[in-house]
Amino acid sequence: MEIWIRQAPDSDSAKTAKKLADAFTQASGVKTKVVALFDDFETKLNQQAAQKQLPDIVINDTAQLGNMQSQGWLREVDKASLAGGDKLSDRAWSAATGSDGKIYAAPFSAQAFALIVRKDWREKVGMQPPATWEDLAKLATAFTQKDPDGNGQADTAGFVIPAGTKRGYASWYASSLIYANGADFLKAAGPGKYTATANDPKFVEAVQYLQDQFCKSKTVNPGAVSNDTTVTHEVFEKGQGGIYLVGPYVLARFVKSVGTDKIEVLPVPKGPAGGPGTLGEGENVYMMVGSSMEDAQKKFAEYAISPEGQKIGMNKDANGAIVRLPVNTTVDMAAERQDPRWKVFQESYEFAVYAPPVPNWAPIRQTSADAINTVWADCTADVKTAMDGLNTKLTQELQSQKAS
Repeated sequence: MEIWIRQAPDSDSAKTAKKLADAFTQASGVKTKVVALFDDFETKLNQQAAQKQLPDIVINDTAQLGNMQSQGWLREVDKASLAGGDKLSDRAWSAATGSDGKIYAAPFSAQAFALIVRKDWREKVGMQPPATWEDLAKLATAFTQKDPDGNGQADTAGFVIPAGTKRGYASWYASSLIYANGADFLKAAGPGKYTATANDPKFVEAVQYLQDQFCKSKTVNPGAVSNDTTVTHEVFEKGQGGIYLVGPYVLARFVKSVGTDKIEVLPVPKGPAGGPGTLGEGENVYMMVGSSMEDAQKKFAEYAISPEGQKIGMNKDANGAIVRLPVNTTVDMAAERQDPRWKVFQESYEFAVYAPPVPNWAPIRQTSADAINTVWADCTADVKTAMDGLNTKLTQELQSQKAS
């Protein structure tokens, strides 16, 4: 049985996936082959689909559900017949549900976004953990202007941001602050129907706050508007910036590369107009159509959501976790991981916001990223006008998806 996972080949996460597959083989007798791919993952899936050779299992982002389901790649899942399905959190199941209300995956991993901050820098500039957006902006300014690394050079920034448009990163990053201010990209308007809300004042305020960081305070790392997460991880590790709003999957990596005493995890402060909120994401186990091994697909999904499968995926405190927060409610995270910083991510999950189950979220994220990136890259751009334009485009996209 072939299992694809969106992770870099030979990475620690790919090794954890192999460990999970090997344990499944030992428990079930079903032989497996793990294929780890990162760049252009969906493009390669498209190529496989064109050749009618989709893998049997795909472990991929929850936000890709609509994209894959709309192309007819996914088997529907009978929640009641999936052993252990009743042990999974309702919030995780919601991220496995399509716009038609049917379930198309087994939830596997969850995550919420929080701030990974250079604790040593914060203490050096003599500031408390930020409780408001104003506090956060002041901390970013101090990191930019007060030489927190003490090398005598003006070579540090407050925020490190993957603000490029590839895979919709600018929108992906901004969404945590948008949700933290009580706004959203869309609002429900009846079963399967949505209205675009990108020009809501709370939404505009969040994007404006970040434009101010790029353009007025100049507290964002240089070149951020062209960067993806791969580059941004390295920017943080090189000590070029001190505040990274990101998921928990990099915590173990940064503990190792930056130093455990130098970093802390803090919740995203609620915005001036609403909140709390932050981006919720995760990974699902997708059972792909066309497989000759449907029984084995189901067995793998059941193993992946079992306490044993979840614990293997969590990988304790080591780098390479493919289960960030367990979706199985019987798994005690504190017993598996000793690092208390994970608890901040777990508590943030309580108010995390998933992408809504529109037929295809990918073009909505990409269109939003293009508009948001533009106002961050062009300091003369008017945010309200740009978000009005984005709202019009999102409305058209919803119409094309018959979801308005």
